[in-house]
Amino acid sequence: MSSIISAEELENILDNPNLIILDCRYNLANPLEGIELYQHGHIPKAQFIHPDTDLSSKIIPGETGRHPFPSEQQLQTLIEKIGLNADSQVVCYDASNGAIAARAWWILKFCGFDHVSILDGGWPVWTKTSNQITQKIPPVAAGHFIIRPRTDWLIDADRLHDELGAHCIFDARANDRYHGKNETIDPVAGHIPTAESAPFAYNLDGQGFFLPLEQLKKRFEALSNGKPAVHYCGSGITACHNWFAMYEAGLNPGKLYSGSWSHWITDPNRPIEL
Repeated sequence: MSSIISAEELENILDNPNLIILDCRYNLANPLEGIELYQHGHIPKAQFIHPDTDLSSKIIPGETGRHPFPSEQQLQTLIEKIGLNADSQVVCYDASNGAIAARAWWILKFCGFDHVSILDGGWPVWTKTSNQITQKIPPVAAGHFIIRPRTDWLIDADRLHDELGAHCIFDARANDRYHGKNETIDPVAGHIPTAESAPFAYNLDGQGFFLPLEQLKKRFEALSNGKPAVHYCGSGITACHNWFAMYEAGLNPGKLYSGSWSHWITDPNRPIEL
């Protein structure tokens, strides 16, 4: 199964007994909105997962970013919670642009599970394409997949700091935040030195679908300096969207700095640029 799945393709496999669907709808300004939307209506078989709890660990003020990467025990607990097995097929969707779905996709891939896709266009496209919407919460038996973490996909702040200049660093935030303007989320504005502005939204067309793979490839080749890639954003969520786009385009997506900007700025000795 491709890593990008259309609403029509998903509708055709809803009867697959091994199918797991993850509803990742989320609003940073209202963390309860996602579960409320899920309860109001969701794709049949979908389970709700929350990026603050299921896809992140506990925040430690002054030490972590806003969405700390889960521990291996937390990841194994997530696998059991969603009923993941070796023969499962997973589809992730969110409210629109795939940003949260990409975090779920990335984490499952990091765990060593490869049969996972993102619903192209997310919930809005599903509601336009299908009349299959339910409020029923599916029963889930505990999953037995044993994680095999791909730890080499991550890079920490210390190594990134020591190796500044050795990587092509992609900043997935909006361009104004990259330039230190209109920063309303994190207490310090700016970006990591040498980083390129690469807003994740530019991976999508005007209707919210992923660009053709050849266009994604050209986009990141134009931004790249030929060095190994590192991705970050505000808290490690939307950076996964750029990682996903490069992966789908057949490029080497490199590493994820999961702590991202909100973690980088916890140490005043780390340099910043505006």
